[in-house]
Amino acid sequence: MATTRLIQDAEASAEVKAVFDDIRKVRGTDFVNNFWRALANDPVALKATWEEIKQVMGPGTIDPMIKEMIYIAVSSANGCSYCIHSHTASARAKGMSGEQYSELLRVIGLAGKTNHMVNAMQVPVDPEFTV
Repeated sequence: MATTRLIQDAEASAEVKAVFDDIRKVRGTDFVNNFWRALANDPVALKATWEEIKQVMGPGTIDPMIKEMIYIAVSSANGCSYCIHSHTASARAKGMSGEQYSELLRVIGLAGKTNHMVNAMQVPVDPEFTV
């Protein structure tokens, strides 16, 4: 259950409607997901977060599908079920195959395991790895 209201289009302020319209335009869909609807309770945060998402997740030197896969990995580490689901759907829409998803899950599992081992043993960082 959400801890805040999900703002629907009919009740959205002009500022919120503008962001919702941009989300629809940029994503080429009529769908505005619940994350944005919850964040719309704070129009300033809504706009700032949407602008940052467009900048970071938009065109760059990292392939868009890889960005989504990174988002899945970080969301898994942080235990964010909503983000895991939404970015898995986005990665699939950008071409992630079932085999790639399985491999990603193995990498996430291995990284979690080895991170816990290194943390438990308090292994010092090799000088060769520092910048």
